[in-house]
Amino acid sequence: MKIMDFIRGNWYNIGLVVAFVALLYLVLEYPNMGVLQILLLLNFVAILIHQFEEYGFPGGEPAVMNMVLQPSSTPNKYPLNQNSAMITNVVVTYLMYLIPVFFPNIIWLGLAPILFGMMQFIVHGVMTNLKLKSLYNPGLGAVVLLHIPIGLYYIYYIQTMGLASIWDWVIAIVYMVLVAFIVVNKMTYSWLADKNSPNIFSAAEMKRWNVQEKLNKLHGGSPKN
Repeated sequence: MKIMDFIRGNWYNIGLVVAFVALLYLVLEYPNMGVLQILLLLNFVAILIHQFEEYGFPGGEPAVMNMVLQPSSTPNKYPLNQNSAMITNVVVTYLMYLIPVFFPNIIWLGLAPILFGMMQFIVHGVMTNLKLKSLYNPGLGAVVLLHIPIGLYYIYYIQTMGLASIWDWVIAIVYMVLVAFIVVNKMTYSWLADKNSPNIFSAAEMKRWNVQEKLNKLHGGSPKN
């Protein structure tokens, strides 16, 4: 198997290994780290766990995206495909979430991924659940149990310690919106979307979390595409 094919199919598993390494580093270096750096590293771990929840276990995010949120006649490769899923998730994770860990005192740089993580509740906790008439979907667990608690404490800390200026908030929000629009939206659903993409999700990936069955039951027969 080619190296890139392996990475495309396992980037979220690799991310979970990175998360364990980051947690090990946190345990060993905890006494030498400041509060902001600890919270930002935990936020980095949270996004890796979130992605594993989406694509690994229970998985099913490809089907959710291509059959529920943006229904397609070729849901195994459009609009989200294996290549675009890997690129956008890796770019967001290792640039937006990891870099702030090394620069914790640049508040806007750390606040942006904090807000980004919390805002995922809109997609997972509201939009997808309304579409599926469910209480859970892959990725929601990490948002509720990790991103939101970490985010709330981070915001509480920077506000009570007087670390965040109005400009930190403005820049962080603008940065978050730009990443969501350019990297997540345009890159995923326009630039890297390809109806003839060879980078298809495997049958096993499409069957995770039984999205097809949930749609069949919801619509009383066949899913609405």
